[in-house]
Amino acid sequence: MTDLNPFIWETHGIHIGTGNDHVKHGVDDVEKIVNLAIEKGHPSITFIIHTPRLTRIRYKAERETDIKFIRGDNAYFEYPERIENLKKKYNDKIDIKYGIELEWLGGGLGLQWNRAKVFQAKEADFVIGSVHFSKEGIPYDGSKEETNELLELRGSLENYWAGYIEEVIEMIDSSWDMIHVVGHLDLPKLYVPVPEPLVQLNTSSHFLARRMRVLLEMISDHNLALDVNMAGLKKGCGVYPGEKILERAASLNIPVTIGTDTHAPSELGDKYKEGIDYLHENGFKNYVSYSKSIPEQRPLINSNIEDAKYKVLNLGIEILNRRFSNEKRKAVPQFAFGASYRTLLTSYNNSTSLGSYDAIRVRKGKKSVTIGKEPQPLQTKNQKSIFSYHVDKPGILSRLFNTLASEEINVETAFLNSNADGTATAFLTVSGNDDMISEALEFIKGTTGGRFLELKYGEDLETPSFKEAGNYLLEIDGVDLPIPISKQMIISVHKNSAGVLLILLSALASANINVKDLQLGERGGKGYAAIGVEADEKIIQNLLTQLGPQFYEVSHLVLNNIE
Repeated sequence: MTDLNPFIWETHGIHIGTGNDHVKHGVDDVEKIVNLAIEKGHPSITFIIHTPRLTRIRYKAERETDIKFIRGDNAYFEYPERIENLKKKYNDKIDIKYGIELEWLGGGLGLQWNRAKVFQAKEADFVIGSVHFSKEGIPYDGSKEETNELLELRGSLENYWAGYIEEVIEMIDSSWDMIHVVGHLDLPKLYVPVPEPLVQLNTSSHFLARRMRVLLEMISDHNLALDVNMAGLKKGCGVYPGEKILERAASLNIPVTIGTDTHAPSELGDKYKEGIDYLHENGFKNYVSYSKSIPEQRPLINSNIEDAKYKVLNLGIEILNRRFSNEKRKAVPQFAFGASYRTLLTSYNNSTSLGSYDAIRVRKGKKSVTIGKEPQPLQTKNQKSIFSYHVDKPGILSRLFNTLASEEINVETAFLNSNADGTATAFLTVSGNDDMISEALEFIKGTTGGRFLELKYGEDLETPSFKEAGNYLLEIDGVDLPIPISKQMIISVHKNSAGVLLILLSALASANINVKDLQLGERGGKGYAAIGVEADEKIIQNLLTQLGPQFYEVSHLVLNNIE
């Protein structure tokens, strides 16, 4: 298929080696393979590392050494810093992602061990949960001899597979909140045949088919993705998972990731096209990758136009998901597409149309965001409005809000633009007594040392133009908030009354943080704010924990997909 993109944004990608440990597994010279990916013109490279196991759980080659601690403890502990250093060094040349492959070791100590491993790999982009070892301590992918040993213990091929399926079910039931992807789902086919009930997965009443269907439903219910893994092609057993499993996953709307499961530099990019062909032939039009636990939707078709639309879609997904806790970020959002984005309707069967509205809406539960390339003009006819032209410094805007609040004047909507010449303009709609509003503005003019260069109050004032930006946030939860999307933003849902937003603006001013862009909106008893800022992330996060109960939601967005 010549129209398919030969590159994929991997998830189960290049395995990091174990360095000086005694059993090698993966690529030790990671910088060499980064440079190789850059030479090949790859926009991204993804590293992954196995979590160290409890010492009693070992492959035959590991058991034959005289040393217990052979599975990469030192390499694992150094992994996050090692990758972060590579990110800094090659930031302008390639996008580097990294994750962990969490080895299922059973409940009890194994489960606690795994929770510790997730924390130790701080800020990994994703976690793949995989079952390699049986509860008997024998691996499913070790060797033919080990497989025969486990077959004999379990008594039959069906029992062999049944045990594996139950172990994956137990992993998901116990660890779904720690993982994003379920790895190589039919791994046992490496050394044993696939039983007939699993070949007839969608029609068989056999207990194996029923359990596999339950397993896939659990993956769907917990919003996990399925690892479409090319390692099986290299090993002669076919792509993990097989077509019947993939067909069932598609019917359950389970997203898929793609990975070559690479263990040597010579394998970089190997089987990319086969993986994309495989998904395309089985009805998939897109797949997901992950960045800081946020799923990124990607097209299988090679098209610069489509790629640009997916970039906007991923930005919307990221903004929405950063409004949720880590646990709820995994839930698959719903989509709506309009105007030039309507072609995406064919890729997402459950999506809806926005008609001619040139935007993408991403929604989950009661929360939604809408983004697009063009902002809609503000509707301010017959509204009491304030226009401000002022010095662009931290705290200036909070002085305006402070004076208005002192007269019990509520700012209902606001539109702030930071100019490139050290000034800013603001357009506010307000409610309150006309005389008090005028008096407040005269007070500001007389007490702020010329920082406000122009202040006007009236109806039908001319609204400033939007400044140019790559993408605009258009709505939050259906409330119009047209604002340029920037690297750092604050989304606030708060009580819609005088003085509440002043708390947030004062908090930012107290840390000398300037507001670069601002949009306010309101619906009934709730006020909505979208704020663009530039500051130290930790300082902002600390401030936002201190705002009080008038704030129903305050989300600090540090966005990855800003170009």
